[in-house]
Amino acid sequence: MLPLEFILYLQIIIFLFITPGTPRIVIISYSMNYGVGKCVWSALGDVTANLIQATLVIFVIGSFFSENSLILNIFKWIGVLYILYLAYDIYKSRPKNLKDKEEVTKSNLSFFRDGFLVAGTSPKAWMFFPFIFPQFIDFSSNLLAQFIILITTYVVLDFLSLIGYAILAQKLIKWITANPKTINTISASVLVIIAGIIVITQHY
Repeated sequence: MLPLEFILYLQIIIFLFITPGTPRIVIISYSMNYGVGKCVWSALGDVTANLIQATLVIFVIGSFFSENSLILNIFKWIGVLYILYLAYDIYKSRPKNLKDKEEVTKSNLSFFRDGFLVAGTSPKAWMFFPFIFPQFIDFSSNLLAQFIILITTYVVLDFLSLIGYAILAQKLIKWITANPKTINTISASVLVIIAGIIVITQHY
């Protein structure tokens, strides 16, 4: 892996991270409803799923996904159903009041689970790791060292971008307070649209 290739890799993943996909929409809504602290658990779930995906692709599965479209389709529909469930859950949740000190009913494990499942069933992630991620690894050289560098870069930047979205959402919460259901309605609508786009555009 040459320095120029690493720069290209950085450009690709940064573009992916600044694009408001499903994990970021969920993070924004959770930040509004539960605060930035709880979003850390969702972000950890997200990057844990990505770490497992990358490890499976490079060290276990290899080209399995590219040769088995049925598996990709199964992940696609699981992801779509879970996104629709999250859309409903977000829409029905009561937005956080800035002065409200009551405890959050969702556990940290629930936030971690949501982040893990959103990333783990994302067709976008299952396309990136089997088809793009390996392009930046020289399999004839030190595989483990290259993998550690690439996945560490990915995980750290992904985590930071998710928390960045959560912090940005908190900055907007005063505006949302005037119409507390706005962000939930917008977030739920965007998730439904994303689910529809996945159904229409993702064909394997």
